[in-house]
Amino acid sequence: MKFIKDFRLKKIIKNTLTNYKAPVSGGRVVTVGILIDETYFADREALMAEVTAQGLAIDKVTALSFIDKVKKGQEPAHAYFTYNDVAADGTFTSPAASSFLQQPFDVLISFYDVQKPPLTLATLQSKSAFKAGFSTTDNRLHTFMVASQAENYKEFVAELFKYLKILQKL
Repeated sequence: MKFIKDFRLKKIIKNTLTNYKAPVSGGRVVTVGILIDETYFADREALMAEVTAQGLAIDKVTALSFIDKVKKGQEPAHAYFTYNDVAADGTFTSPAASSFLQQPFDVLISFYDVQKPPLTLATLQSKSAFKAGFSTTDNRLHTFMVASQAENYKEFVAELFKYLKILQKL
């Protein structure tokens, strides 16, 4: 079933990307959304601390994690969604994911360097004005891309905010 669902989601993503125009943002960065793949990067709190260290208020930074499988008895305390929270038609059934994707963040940081259909779909459906991510993902998804790896989160955040300052968004 997972194979069929992946195939269907990839088809939805492909069709969406053919007509996709990246939103244009002219304003300053006040709110930041972070979409994290916790399969490859589990230090969510350190990443959020690094982003807030750049001069943003902690209440203006929101994160949503993608977790492949939640083990019984180990329910995460933060907002997350799983593979099962994405329907075959591309809709998100998780209330946390749905509300996150409807928020109009000034910047969405897609913090995953390995493309997975649920994460790509979440990036596409986000209402964010400026999307930043890794250069290893599809270049049509993001307004700005950093050539780095998820393990080097400090380098990624430093590069992103350096260019946000150059673009006069901070």
